[in-house]
Amino acid sequence: MVELPLAAVDRVIRKSGAKRVSEGAASALVEVLEEHAIAIANEAAKLAEHAGRRTVRDVDIRLAAKRI
Repeated sequence: MVELPLAAVDRVIRKSGAKRVSEGAASALVEVLEEHAIAIANEAAKLAEHAGRRTVRDVDIRLAAKRI
């Protein structure tokens, strides 16, 4: 279920200071980021529902990220 592009993740790793990035490293980070993003999105959806909304807002995402 890869939805994040490898090239974008490669750029993120390089911006952090890496000179070279293997494809395996980029794909491993993609997996970790997607798992974390799904957990945050699930928590944000719960927060929006608790607030009586059907729309997940930016504040829900930020709060969910702090809680996870």
